[in-house]
Amino acid sequence: MRILIIGGSVFVGRAITQEALRRGHEVTTFNRGRSGVDLPGVEAVRGDREVPADLDRLAEGREWDAVIDVFGRIPRVVGESVRRLSGRAGVYTYISSISALADFPVKKCDESSPRYECAPDAGPEDGDYGVLKAGCERAVEEGFEGEALIIQPGLILGPYENVGRLPWWLDRISRGGRVLAPGDPDRAMQVIDVRDLAAFVLDRTEAGKADRFLASGVPGNVTYGDWLAECRAVTGSDAEFVWADDRFLLDREVQPWTEFPIWAPDGPEFAGVWLASSAKAFAAGLTCRPVAETVRDTWAWLRDVPPAERSFRGHGIDPEKEARILAEWA
Repeated sequence: MRILIIGGSVFVGRAITQEALRRGHEVTTFNRGRSGVDLPGVEAVRGDREVPADLDRLAEGREWDAVIDVFGRIPRVVGESVRRLSGRAGVYTYISSISALADFPVKKCDESSPRYECAPDAGPEDGDYGVLKAGCERAVEEGFEGEALIIQPGLILGPYENVGRLPWWLDRISRGGRVLAPGDPDRAMQVIDVRDLAAFVLDRTEAGKADRFLASGVPGNVTYGDWLAECRAVTGSDAEFVWADDRFLLDREVQPWTEFPIWAPDGPEFAGVWLASSAKAFAAGLTCRPVAETVRDTWAWLRDVPPAERSFRGHGIDPEKEARILAEWA
C-alpha cells in the first residue's frame, strides 16, 4: 500500500512507520522535522499541518491508499488535513485516545461509551485533551470522503517513549537505594506496547473499513508491584521499594499519574482507569506481548540515551520531596 503518515518520527508514529516499512508498504511522512528523525526508506515531506499552503503542497500530485494521522490534537486543525486529503486516499486512520470517552477514568469503558461533546471545528481553547480528541474524531468522521477508522488507545508504553512514564521509573530505579513506591503493589493495571498497537493499526488500515476500536491491552496484564520489580530486574538495580499508601501520599500533595507515573489511587475518580474493554479489538486481531518484554526493550533503548538527554516531560517526583516523604513514612 501507499501510506501517508502525518507525524511518523516519534514514539507511536515511529512505531507505525517502522511496522509499515517492515510490511513492504510505500510510506510518506509529513512533519516539521523538529521532534524526531524520519526512518530510512520513507519519503519525508517537511511541513506544518497548521499551514494550509504546506498541506496543499503535500497533497499536490500525490495519492495514497491510506492516511494515518498520529498527532492531531485540535479539531479544526485535523479538519483542515481531512478536507485537503479527501479524495486522495481510501481510508483515514485517526489515532485518538481513550480520554475521548466521557466516562473515563471513572467507569469501565468500551466502544459504546459516550464521547465528550466537542464540535469538529473546535479550537484549542474549547476543551482539554480528551474533549478535543473527541472533536478530532468527529472532524475525521464527518469530513473525510472515504472510510474513517478511529483507534482509541489506552496507556501506551515501549521503546522510544517520549512521554516519560516508563523511562522515568527505569531511570529512578536504576539509581538504586530506597525508592518510594505508591499505593498498593497488587493494584492490577492494563497497558499496551507501542509495537502491538502499531501492528493493530496497520492491520485495520489494510482492511480499509470504517470502524472504531478501543485498544487498551489485556486487563490486569501486570500489577504495579510486578511492573516496578521488572524495572529493577532489567536495570540490575539494588533498589529497595518502600510502599506508602494512597492516602498518606495524597495528604502530602503527591500528584497522581505524574509525580509517580501512572499511579492511580484507589478511589471513585479512578475507579475505571484499568477496566477498559478491548474485546472488540482482540476479536479483530489485536495481540499483546508480555509487559516484561516491554520493560526490557524500553531499558535496552533508554540505557543508550545519555542521562542528561533523557526527557520525562514533567513526570517524576522531586528527589528532595521523595526523601522527605520516605522519612515521614518511616
